[in-house]
Order: sequence, then C-alpha cells, then structure tokens
Amino acid sequence: MKTYILLLLLLISNIITAQTKVWFDTDIMIGMPDKRPREVDDGITLIMALKQPEIEIVGISNITYVDYGYGVINKILNWHNKGEDIPVYKGSNLANDLGTENDATRALYQALKKEKLTILALGPMTNVATLVKNHPDIIPQIERVVICAARTPDLPFNPGHGKLNLFDYNYEFDTESMTTLLNTEIPLEFAGYEPSSYTFIGNVDLASLDLTLEADKWLFDIVQPWMEVNESLFGIRGFIPFDCSTLGIVTHPEYFTYYEDIPIQETFKKNDALVIQPDTPSKKFLEVSYEFKSKKKVKYARRALLGFEELILETLSAKK
Repeated sequence: MKTYILLLLLLISNIITAQTKVWFDTDIMIGMPDKRPREVDDGITLIMALKQPEIEIVGISNITYVDYGYGVINKILNWHNKGEDIPVYKGSNLANDLGTENDATRALYQALKKEKLTILALGPMTNVATLVKNHPDIIPQIERVVICAARTPDLPFNPGHGKLNLFDYNYEFDTESMTTLLNTEIPLEFAGYEPSSYTFIGNVDLASLDLTLEADKWLFDIVQPWMEVNESLFGIRGFIPFDCSTLGIVTHPEYFTYYEDIPIQETFKKNDALVIQPDTPSKKFLEVSYEFKSKKKVKYARRALLGFEELILETLSAKK
C-alpha cells in the first residue's frame, strides 16, 4: 500500500511539473536602429517567456533582420535566462523565400525529430512553412503552431483613439507561407490584435523595473521611443504587447476567452488600412467565422481577461 501511494504521489508530481516544450520563432526588432523606432512586443514576450515554469524553450529562431535579432536575443538571454542554455538560430532574413532552408529550419527539423513540440510563431510564417513544405514527414511531431495573426470579419486593427487602422503584419508580410500552413492538418491557434487590445503598457506600468540594473535600464530606455511613436499615431503614450497574448494562450490559457473549432479562411476584399497602405486598394484578409464553410478549423482567442496584463508586468525585471 505504501508503495502504491508513493507511486501515485510521484505520478501527480510529474503531472504538476510537466512542461510544454516550445520552439520560439520571432521577428524580434526591439531597439533596432531605423528611420523610426521598431515594435518592442517580441522582446517583452521573450523576457516574459523565460520566466514561465509552464514551458521549456528548447530553441529560438528568428525571422527578418536576423543579424540584429540574433544579437538582441542573446543579450536578453544573458540577462534573463536562469536555466539551461537555449540555442539561437538565424532564419529567413526577408521572409520572402518559402522553401529555402536556413539554419533555423534545419535546427527545428532536428529538434522535432527528437520530440514533439509546440511552435510559438510571433512573426511571418516563412520559417515554419518552409519546414512543413520541405519536410512533411515531420508534421506529426508538431503538437500545434500558436500564431500572432488573424481577425474576425470586418474587425479593424485600430488601437488608441481608433483613427488609424493597422494591417495584419505577420500574415500580410508572407501570405503564401500562411496558406501553406492552412493546407495542413497541423492544429493552429491564433491570438493577435483582438485579445491583445485588452492589454496596455505605459510608463507607470514599468515602475517595477529596477533602473540600477543594466537589463532593466536597457528595457526602460529602449521602449520610450516606441511609446512616443504610439502617442503620435494613436494618441496614447504606451503600447499593446501583442505577442504576449500569443504566449499567454500557451502558458495561461485560463486568462482568455476563445472561439473553439472556428473555420478560418483567406478573404480578398477592400483594404481597411489605406492610410498606411495607399497603393493597395484591395488585399487578402485572414479571418475566422462560424459562417465560413472552409474545412480548416482553429482555436481563436477573443479576449484577454482581467489580470493577464499584471502577469506580463511582474516578469519584466531581471530581479524576477
């Protein structure tokens, strides 16, 4: 009887401590020198991900501006990763070469041969779709791909005062690669603008950062220009940490509401972001709706619930 109880306790312990094995694919651009500041949410999400006991990041790949991204990923790992070393691989530099192998696709293939993984895809789908296109044999090893993209029909991406519509960058930058994924049996989950619009980070939210620490001072300083851009465009100083919701439905699924098994399709119609895409009168949209007749069905996060924003903020300091 004692042996039985001991085995039962060990089983329960293993269940409690079981971690989701995650491959982290990101178009990280935080702090990248350019004509205007670049978005910071991938960097925030990586810092948050490194603090989550629910997951084990087995590898990181990047996409677009890969030389810069490779350096900043390793900088963040040096400050915030307290566990095993995590390998980093450069992926597609321009996200326009579906089918072309790179260090990231080769490493991801080898990692999947060893064990099943969840792929967290925070940028265009080029790396992931190249893997699937070139190595369809590996598809059963992909537990799911969790993506920052998609919308419900006619939902404008208009943060802040709502006068400027954005476009679905991760989808529109490489629609061909998304189409490739939609045509597979891989389980897909989406958390993009819609659930993320319920979270917001401003200066007051960064009060937990210890500015005497190099990592915290770097983060505080590097997000200020991005806050200023958002203030000029949307009327509010701060930013929506989009990719944190994508991570959140893996680490804290209970903090979101969902459409389960909802059909997804690509729809061609009038562009709703003409101010920033003046030369594109019509385009493809990636949309979900129970009225669609498409065969591909996905899980779609609708809303981040009260408390999720606090979960983000409590992870940002290097002290955590």
